Amino acid sequence: MNPQRAWSKTIIACAFSLGAMGLLLPSAAPAQAPKFFIKPVAEKRIKELPAGPLYWRLENFPALAQAQAAAGPTSLAAEVSGKVWLFTLGGKGGATPGASKVIEIGPVPRVTAPEYLLRINHAGGPPGAKTKVHSHPGSESFYVLAGQLGQKTPNGVAHAETGHAMVGHGPGMAMEVFSSGTTDLDQLVMFFVDPSKPFSSPAKLK
Repeated sequence: MNPQRAWSKTIIACAFSLGAMGLLLPSAAPAQAPKFFIKPVAEKRIKELPAGPLYWRLENFPALAQAQAAAGPTSLAAEVSGKVWLFTLGGKGGATPGASKVIEIGPVPRVTAPEYLLRINHAGGPPGAKTKVHSHPGSESFYVLAGQLGQKTPNGVAHAETGHAMVGHGPGMAMEVFSSGTTDLDQLVMFFVDPSKPFSSPAKLK
């Protein structure tokens, strides 16, 4: 046999064997989905909700100690994304002395329960990041610090841009929340829910 031909056959056989064993080329790692982060930053339990239509009032303070000192029975203070925030659930048109008002969100759906959990989450992620489809035993509202918020429910898809808010739905609404813009989503999420039930439950979009 021609030595050159024999050598070519040997190379081909080796290449075939390495390929069969997955050693010729490294296998491509599966692409990981963008991660949606959720971080609770403040919460408290209350026995009663304020009377009348309810709104979330978001205000800024120069220092966290000032916001904490100004917090009322339905207020929560937290430092998020380089700013000090006071979140107050109450009637429309309120104001806290010493605070700079950012936005008022509402009216938000009410829920009836023996007591209530107020919670503030900091959440978001890169474009395409999304939560699993879920529901809450109460109301959830959003304020977008950066990026674009998307929310999909059985009623369709809604969006909110930087500096805008989205009023949440009532208890049990199935939803998927996602980062729908071209830059990272950074948002504040305000809840009041029935704490006797699971805070978040798997759901389906029908």
